[in-house]
Amino acid sequence: MAALSLPHLGEQGASLLMLMAKSRHKKAGNVRRCVKPSAEAIAEVTSLLAPGTRGTERA
Repeated sequence: MAALSLPHLGEQGASLLMLMAKSRHKKAGNVRRCVKPSAEAIAEVTSLLAPGTRGTERA
């Protein structure tokens, strides 16, 4: 099984502590720079936070 990179683990929902343990980073800020959410991940979280507007687009 191939090892997953930090961005892939972050996309799969790994916690910040797990990412720090896997990468051996000592500071959370350093891990946060490595993990950037995709457009799909941002859209999913946005739909969870605003369920009444799901499926509608703004002009």
